[in-house]
Amino acid sequence: MKRSKKIIQFDWDKGNSGKNWKSHKVSDGECEEVFFDPGKKILKDAPHSLGEERFILLGQTTSSRILFVVFMVRNNRIRIISARDLNKKEKNLYEKSH
Repeated sequence: MKRSKKIIQFDWDKGNSGKNWKSHKVSDGECEEVFFDPGKKILKDAPHSLGEERFILLGQTTSSRILFVVFMVRNNRIRIISARDLNKKEKNLYEKSH
């Protein structure tokens, strides 16, 4: 992913706003918080990057909740596709990397 020095903006519309709360009890604000975690891990999501490049972010919220966030960058804005708590295997990998 290209690193931009521009201010991070998020793309929330009726298609993705509130969606993660309904499915996984993750608020839009929590989704945004993990992007500011200095210990976050960002990986390419190659298997799901058919039309647009997708990424996976493992990061911690300000309340210490660790999330698995799938996102894409479109027009210099971050569009969250999904967000959920880490499963046990992912949590072990995240904790080993810190």
